[in-house]
Amino acid sequence: MNTDVENLFKEKVIYYPAGLFVIFFTEMWERFSFYGMKILLVLFLTAPFLSNNPGWEWSRENALALIGTYSSLLYLTPIVGGYIADKITGYKWAVIIGCFIMMLGHAAMVFETTWSLYLGLALLVIGTGFFKPNMTSMISEMYKGKESKKDGAYTIYYMGVNAGAFFGMMLCGYLAENIGWSYGFGLAGIFMLGGLVQFWLAKDLFGHIGEKPSKVYEVELPQNINEESPKEHDTASVKDKLNPFTTLDKILIVLSALGGLLYLFNDPLSKIGNLNLLPFSLGSLDGSNATVLIALVLFLFLIISRMSRYNPVVRDKIIAVSIFGIFTVFFFGAFEQSLGSMTLFARDYTARALSGNSALIFKVIDTILTIVPLAIITWVLYLLFKKTYSKIPYSNIVLGATFVFLWFVVFYKINNEFSKETTEVGASWFGILNSFFIITLAPLFSKWWESKYNPSVAMKYGIGLILLGLGFGILVFGTMAIPQGAKTASVSMIFLILAYLFHTMGELCISPVGLSYLSKLVPGRMIGFMFGIWYLAIAIGNKAAGSMGGMIDKVTEQYSLSTFFLIFTLVPMGIGVISMILNPILKKLMHGVR
Repeated sequence: MNTDVENLFKEKVIYYPAGLFVIFFTEMWERFSFYGMKILLVLFLTAPFLSNNPGWEWSRENALALIGTYSSLLYLTPIVGGYIADKITGYKWAVIIGCFIMMLGHAAMVFETTWSLYLGLALLVIGTGFFKPNMTSMISEMYKGKESKKDGAYTIYYMGVNAGAFFGMMLCGYLAENIGWSYGFGLAGIFMLGGLVQFWLAKDLFGHIGEKPSKVYEVELPQNINEESPKEHDTASVKDKLNPFTTLDKILIVLSALGGLLYLFNDPLSKIGNLNLLPFSLGSLDGSNATVLIALVLFLFLIISRMSRYNPVVRDKIIAVSIFGIFTVFFFGAFEQSLGSMTLFARDYTARALSGNSALIFKVIDTILTIVPLAIITWVLYLLFKKTYSKIPYSNIVLGATFVFLWFVVFYKINNEFSKETTEVGASWFGILNSFFIITLAPLFSKWWESKYNPSVAMKYGIGLILLGLGFGILVFGTMAIPQGAKTASVSMIFLILAYLFHTMGELCISPVGLSYLSKLVPGRMIGFMFGIWYLAIAIGNKAAGSMGGMIDKVTEQYSLSTFFLIFTLVPMGIGVISMILNPILKKLMHGVR
């Protein structure tokens, strides 16, 4: 294993191992497909049926109920996918299986029928379960013994995530809004296929990294030079260090999972199909809310009881991970409004029609935003090609072909827009801002994390949550003139653009470094499973985002749109301050991990 790691670090592209950029591009195409489809979902479901590009004309509440459940399930299945990879398939095969299933899901979405929509969403949920935790686990395995460099590696990886999201939302959204929804869904599937084939042909570059697991477990890696070097042990020598699941643990897992899943499915079913799976009440709570609260209590009891059985150092570190997990729920509950209520805000409340010089200036800026990032990433592809062509030639050929097709779609978009005298900025276009800002700002944040001014993880969380709240504060200011109950308005685009800028800076303080710190704090034998638990926190945040975003009409009618965004201003900023206050305690719980 160590030999494979050393070999990967011999061939470097821009100071990072070439294998990291194979993962970068695989993740890029998967995120292209994922976000390209997801940005369309809320627009397609809520678009008027009688229009030039007819949708299904669902209410905002119903659409966001389905999207919230779908988004939540996307982060729950990685718990199972991480476990299967740890125990059976290994990380590489889990990634390949996940890519294939997701490709089928995107293909189903093309047909725009009820059965194909739900089938496509189901396949995407299952495929993501295999794919998502195991890409990050491969990076963790690549950087064994090089923990101090993980922050930078995860930030570069996160650039791949957002490069794919950027081009996926831009191009799938453009084709869907200007030609037809099926074209957007279809384009997502094409690039998912490209990502699958490219990774399959490059898998040998990683050697035994990510292969099927053996019956060898590792103790935690040392975090400073005064600790002893890590040692490998067989199962017999570390048996007393493990924390096997008891019968009660398994019962609690089943009950809490069942309660959570019943709530996730019942929410959209009861709203969209008038099918209530939980037709009872408990005091003032309806069956759905009562079930999810009981499930949450059972799950918290499970986590607390298991933590008490670890040795003190491991227990403290898992407590720290759990606290950061709670902060993560609050972060994503607000941040994920970007593909829900903020997308609806872009469509219904933002002035998007441009003409004359304004239209020309936008077209030029949009062209620069498209061409420059694509040129930079193409240059990275060229560097990777030079370093690895002799080892993985066919993977490079497939990757090159997908980029040729990507450039073709980009030139089609640019040529089509410049042939028009006026333009209307697509509602999906605003979704690219988050990804664009990450692509441009990630290197700066990566350098910050590697400098002597690198803040502690609690301070990073605090800064990130406060920046997120400030972004929503800008929307509060921009919507103050919108009257109570208004369904449409013409707010300047600048407010939404600035909101995405602040949200992006907040995200860079939390999302990539959260994964990095998790990999440092958790023992190696638990890494896949704990990545799944981390995604559970994000899943809860995503469902909360859908539920709260679905209240946009009710809050606007009763109060105002400014009040709706004010909620997302105050709550994250308050949690951010709490994170900063807890900084000394969290440092002690982390036992020197930096």
